[in-house]
Amino acid sequence: MCVESDGCEIEGCSSSDEVRTLSGSMSPSLKPSPDLHPCKPGQKFRAALLKCRSPAAAAGILSFGNVLNYMDRYTVAGVLLDIQRHYEVSDSGAGLLQTVFICSFMVAAPIFGYLGDRFNRKVILSCGIFFWSVVTLLSSFISKEHYWLFVLSRGLVGIGESSYSSISPTIIGDLYTNNSRTMMLSVFYLAIPLGSGLGYILGSGAKDAAEDWHFALRVSPFLGITVSALILVFVPEPKRGSADHMEGRIKASPSWISDMKALAKNRSYVFSSLASAAVSFATGAFGMLIPIYLFRAQVVQKEVEACTKKVCSSKDSLIFGAITCVTGLLGVVIGAATTRFCRRKTERADPLVCAVSMLGSAIFICLIFVVAKNSIVGAYVCIFIGETLLFLNWAITADILMFVVIPTRRATAVAFQSFTSHLLGDAGSPYLIGRISDEIQKSYASSELWKFLSLGYALMLCPFIIVLGGMFFLATALFFLDDREKAEQLKKLMLEPPPSSVKVISKRGPICTDV
Repeated sequence: MCVESDGCEIEGCSSSDEVRTLSGSMSPSLKPSPDLHPCKPGQKFRAALLKCRSPAAAAGILSFGNVLNYMDRYTVAGVLLDIQRHYEVSDSGAGLLQTVFICSFMVAAPIFGYLGDRFNRKVILSCGIFFWSVVTLLSSFISKEHYWLFVLSRGLVGIGESSYSSISPTIIGDLYTNNSRTMMLSVFYLAIPLGSGLGYILGSGAKDAAEDWHFALRVSPFLGITVSALILVFVPEPKRGSADHMEGRIKASPSWISDMKALAKNRSYVFSSLASAAVSFATGAFGMLIPIYLFRAQVVQKEVEACTKKVCSSKDSLIFGAITCVTGLLGVVIGAATTRFCRRKTERADPLVCAVSMLGSAIFICLIFVVAKNSIVGAYVCIFIGETLLFLNWAITADILMFVVIPTRRATAVAFQSFTSHLLGDAGSPYLIGRISDEIQKSYASSELWKFLSLGYALMLCPFIIVLGGMFFLATALFFLDDREKAEQLKKLMLEPPPSSVKVISKRGPICTDV
């Protein structure tokens, strides 16, 4: 027999069962009592909802929310040609959209990290996803005379999405451990390339269906509001450190400054964060500008005409989106499988797999700019291989953080890693690449060929940054074992019971001593 928290009996339960209450706690099994009464219909529905609050359901909802997070982010990239034409902005002006978005995202990340280590995480997540969904919907109605307002709206969306990206991985980290956590984080971070690719596809498809690019921003908000409600109802709020069997025995650090000092001394965390910044630099610039680059390549090859009509061609955004979805799936799956295999050979497998994949990715991304002028198919092949290798490291990087950072600092660590990776990465890369392209175009006579070449020359900066990121992952490998051991020792110290005072009677009187 199962008893809900209000004292009613739930049918279909044995005497050894337990029932999870809405607060997430487990009520012990109780013996039959004359005071019990049958559950009312509303109480049965409430109990049924509680049974759905499994870790797998929570991870699934959070992963779907992450898909929407990145889908919304890259829907704009899928219709960027139309935005450029509609608002009459240059390459740097188009790149400014992503730069403003990421700047607000990274400034808000440490704030949400602090809140996520101290307050109810699922409430913060739900409010954040609801906020950015509403702002995205409203931004689709901004007129062409107010481009600055459209840019500002992307900044507000960045604040909402920051709350989700900073906190949601820590809930999964508290629901799973070891290889299970690696697998679930892999699923969660699969949402990055999957959502990014679907953003291109959704943006292009909605634009073509409605023959108006504004409708690209009017689909994902309704899905976001739905996920906001699902998080409140079905996602539990696990005790911090519960997967590490530390729940109820540790408290959050009272000082944010002390957390930051500890993270700054964690060399594996610092170097992996710098490597993440290199990945963000490349993906930020590529995500916004590669479809435009490929379109210009086809204009040079005279396969298509330059975009002068009301609705620009969506072919390259659709293909690039599909490639991103597939490579994201392959990258995360191959990354998780490779790491599991390599852990049998070396305990430094996580950072080493990331380093090798980064260095390999740089080679194929370089080849994109070699073959694009003559073969679009060849460029797509290089993009496919380069993205697959680049996406290998996302889930592994998150797992590295879980290994070397104690549970009570993880939300802060995720948030600050997000801050630094965006600050040094995609906060400036789209605008910087666009600015370099604009300056090269000014140096020569304006032509479709130079528009194509100038953007290609600017994007060539990305492979060099990726190589630098590979070097940072190699540095992470040097300190990974030491930092992991320190984290394990610190968790053991937290689990030790505090010293208690014992009164000892002596000839001189009672003496209090610590044991």
